[in-house]
Amino acid sequence: MKLNVANPATGCQMTIEIDDEQKLQAFYDKKLAQEVDGDVIGMEWEGYVFKIMGGQDKQGFPMKQGVLTPNRVRLLLSKGSVGCRGNLMKKGERRRRSVRGCIVSHEISVLHLAIVKKGKEVGYISTEEGMESVRGAVSARFVLKKNRLSFLIC
Repeated sequence: MKLNVANPATGCQMTIEIDDEQKLQAFYDKKLAQEVDGDVIGMEWEGYVFKIMGGQDKQGFPMKQGVLTPNRVRLLLSKGSVGCRGNLMKKGERRRRSVRGCIVSHEISVLHLAIVKKGKEVGYISTEEGMESVRGAVSARFVLKKNRLSFLIC
């Protein structure tokens, strides 16, 4: 299972591949928006607390909040809801689409997590340097601070 860990404070994210079923047992039977300790992933995540934000199963169907089952179900969805893109849909039209329930099971291939509480900064897990930034630089001052420069050469 892949774990996509996002840090909302910095806008950075990191992907972790975990094959050990014992580590993944802590995520099974949890619902979306529940919190999980980072200790179960590994010692480098000690003290972190993650919130389950979503995920996809092995065929790419997204998890949907409010569907209280670990299985895949077919729901009538309108344009803009999770699992329905709404291409060429008329106003008020609903279509039957497959989505995964909000309970994590062994059939989930990617799980999206957000950091709720930071733990100790250890080596490459430093939440500012070990993760790639999703957002670009927003100002010259930010670029200077990120690259530890005292002035900008144009």
